[in-house]
Order: sequence, then structure tokens, then C-alpha cells
Amino acid sequence: MDRWKGRVALVTGASVGIGAAIVKSLVQHGMKVVGCARNLEQIQNLAAECVRSGFSGTLFPYKCDLSVEDEVLSMFSSIKVQHQGIDVCINNAGLAFPEPLLSGKTSGWRTMMDVNVIALSVCTREAYQSMKERNINDGHIININSMSGHRVVNNSDVHFYTASKYAVTALTEGLRQELREAKTHIRATCISPGLVETEFAYRLFSESPEKAVATYKSVKCLQAADITNAVGYVLSAPPHVQIGDIEIMPVEQLM
Repeated sequence: MDRWKGRVALVTGASVGIGAAIVKSLVQHGMKVVGCARNLEQIQNLAAECVRSGFSGTLFPYKCDLSVEDEVLSMFSSIKVQHQGIDVCINNAGLAFPEPLLSGKTSGWRTMMDVNVIALSVCTREAYQSMKERNINDGHIININSMSGHRVVNNSDVHFYTASKYAVTALTEGLRQELREAKTHIRATCISPGLVETEFAYRLFSESPEKAVATYKSVKCLQAADITNAVGYVLSAPPHVQIGDIEIMPVEQLM
């Protein structure tokens, strides 16, 4: 990780859970990290925690609604002014609503697509353009996907969410192909966790919190630190090594 000291990373969905854990790890390793989310106060608290911990890097909180493209483009413009651009883009933000295919609300489907697919694609495009215009040839784009991007479980609450994550799997492979065609050494990696004990299930089942409790009690879940370790492994790989996909599941999780 030494070669990333002083360089700039963008982490979306940085206020809680996996995103917050990734931010802390990168700052600890000396990176300048722009952490974005809709809840600015939580990221500001995280920045203060990094300072108290004496980490060598710096967290720059940024308020951004990723479902609004103008806000995303404004964020990248701000990063260009303040930090010249980014070297690492970690598309972590994602959400799910219990909207079945046969009875779900279109608004919920649209929001999942806007955040999980469109926002990820916009951030990827803008990150690549930022690297390209500064002749950055060793940058990295990491998509935090899900095991839901690789199989369909028998649970109607997450079928549309699963479709959005299958899109992330396809987008990451398409990105790798386009990067090769562009003859750049910028790399793209997809990290797909299984059950991770975060606030995710509580948000998904906000009207039935007992479902979230049952989900996390069903197996010994992964922790956010497990995903952070995977990110560190990916970023620590030598420049000639392409780590394409990492699937991480609890040992007790069946699928």
C-alpha cells in the first residue's frame, strides 16, 4: 500500500458500514480520501475520528446524492479543483428495497437502478476521465458488488436488487475490456460479499426489523473489516497483476 500514500481516492457510500470501514483503512495508509454520502454529518464525525487516531492520511467529507447526476459531476469538478483528480475510485454505495417483481413499486425499482447501476457507471466514467487527462496509468476502479450479482436466491424481496447487482458484474467485465482496448494499465476489480453484518438488512427490512435480526443471526456473518481487507489486498497487488473478481462469503452461508 506504500505506493498509494498521498494519492487520492473517492469512496461512495462512505458514511456507514463497509464504506466507512474502507475510508478509515485508506486514510490509515496515508491516502487523501474523498468520502461521499447524503449524510454529511456522519462522514464529518468519521473524519474527526481519523484525526484523533493519528492516521497519516486525510478524509475530506463531501455531501452528494448519487442519484442526481449533476451532484456527481459537481463533486468530480470539486475534486479536480482541490486535489487535481482521483487515482482510486471505490464504488461502494448501494441500496435495496423490498419490491417484488410482481407487486413492487416502480419508484423503488428506479431508485435501485439509479444508485446501484447508473451512479456507479457515472462515477466510473468520470474517474477514468480524471485519470486519463492526468496520464495516470496505474489507477484502480473497485466495484463493491454482492454475491447477489452471481446467483438468484428464492426471496422475492431482493429479486430486483439482484438484477441490479448482476448489472454490476457485467459492467465490471465490460469496463475491463474497454480499459484493455484503451491500452491503459488502469485496473478494474469486482468484490462481491455475501452476508455482512451492517445496517443494510435493517434498511431493507425497515418495516420488519425482526427479519433483519433473523438474517444476521442465521450464520456467523462477515464483518466490514473483512471487505476492507479484500480492498487492501487488491490495491497492494503489483501493477502488472489484474485481480478481476473476489467472492467472499461466510463459511456457514449456503449460497
